Amino acid sequence: MNHSLRNLILFGGLVDILFIVGCAQTSSGRSQGSKKLASMEQFVVASELGKFCGWPANNGVWTWDGGREILVGFSHGKFDERSGHNTFGQAEPAEGIDSLLACSRDGGTPSPAPGRIAFDQPSFALRAVGVGYHGSDVPQGSFFYSTDRGHTWQGPFQFTGLMEDANLKEMDCATRTGYLVTGRDSSLIFMSARPKKNGGGRDKTFVAETTDDGKTFHFVSWIVPLADPHRAVMPAVVRLKDGTIVAALRRRIPDDDKTPCWVDCYGSKDNGRTWAFLSRVGETGGGNGNPPALVALKDGRLACAYRDRSRVKLFARLSADGGRSWAEEIVVREDFQPDKFGDKDFGYPRLVQNNRGELVALYYWATKALPQQQIAATIWRAKSK
Repeated sequence: MNHSLRNLILFGGLVDILFIVGCAQTSSGRSQGSKKLASMEQFVVASELGKFCGWPANNGVWTWDGGREILVGFSHGKFDERSGHNTFGQAEPAEGIDSLLACSRDGGTPSPAPGRIAFDQPSFALRAVGVGYHGSDVPQGSFFYSTDRGHTWQGPFQFTGLMEDANLKEMDCATRTGYLVTGRDSSLIFMSARPKKNGGGRDKTFVAETTDDGKTFHFVSWIVPLADPHRAVMPAVVRLKDGTIVAALRRRIPDDDKTPCWVDCYGSKDNGRTWAFLSRVGETGGGNGNPPALVALKDGRLACAYRDRSRVKLFARLSADGGRSWAEEIVVREDFQPDKFGDKDFGYPRLVQNNRGELVALYYWATKALPQQQIAATIWRAKSK
């Protein structure tokens, strides 16, 4: 496995290496069945000639200083126009794929878990990896953490004790990054697992927890029961002001490439111990669908972003009731350029609110001007309640 974490300072006027930054543009208009807001700004976050950049949702996003500083992770490899993903590293273990980081300041074999992690320190970030997706092949799962806003990282470390739990017997850890800090010595980690045999497309999201400053981890709950026949993975998670945890999940019918995939929303009022279905947020198209991004706005509303492969657009919706219902779709972006094979390889968004109150969606994209996949950003202001 060729897996590393490297830091880059990108976009918003802070530029490094060979990456192209800027390319702001505005858009307006209306699309049938959804609305498109005026004055949405599009930016290139990370693009390198001959390189593929993708999958922010696999890597994570972090904010500090009320959204003034934004750090987003993404996968980076050689660009090769081919059917499917336009990059090398399709086989497991993946080869030639790195995990990189882009930061805006304006608007191995894992070791045992180290312990002595202060999760609530103001500059903390955690990055989790598992098996079965681009650039990662760690069946037991592992994590890195940073105490200086992503400038340096410790790890990889094991989720000590976690995959030995009876609930995870004969399963591989297929996690991405998602967590909620609950105290100085404690954190909830939102993970996924799949059966070791014939597990493709059958992974389910679960909640893990550490209460001893990262020495050990234990299983807490499944968000969607194992008996549920559909895929439920890649949770985007927020905590509301009343303590409720809301999780948006990527959903799919296994072995069915024709039925549209979708995003479901679940809620927990007991710190992740039990979960209840809240709503169906939107469709993400045929094939394998796409993961959602979720953020709690300062005014109490929720915003959820997701890609629809069939409509070839990136959408967002707002909820004023904690995820139980959603307003009409907002078109975040729609100028994607498919490759010569017709592949619609884009999306995997992350979503934050910056210090000016604007929404910042980070995703991977391709255009006529930049046909290789790039990390892009759309910035807009959500209309007031």
